[in-house]
Amino acid sequence: QVQVVESGGGLVQAGGSLRLSCAASGSRFGINFMAWYRQAPGKQRELVARFIGDGGTNYPDSVKGRFTISGDDAKNTVYLQMNSLKLEDTAVYYCAVSEPPYTYWGRGTQVTVSS
Repeated sequence: QVQVVESGGGLVQAGGSLRLSCAASGSRFGINFMAWYRQAPGKQRELVARFIGDGGTNYPDSVKGRFTISGDDAKNTVYLQMNSLKLEDTAVYYCAVSEPPYTYWGRGTQVTVSS
């Protein structure tokens, strides 16, 4: 079973930056998908960044131009650089890791943006 651990969350003022990390371990058959999601209180979990195709990335409009996903395949680690943070970015951020046919989730890391 794949273990997923997120880190790097915290309290930051609006306009600031944070870098989240996600480390996956225990893969036996190869990880083929890593992505970041978030869930704010009272809202559904939403995708905020993922890899697509051959090295491409995809972001929703709400974070495009401010968030950047990157990764280290050799370490099964993915990062989320978050700049120009807004109050509405406050949420628990989760990393999703797919080792087909299963998807594994971490416990999340809290990001709180204050005014």
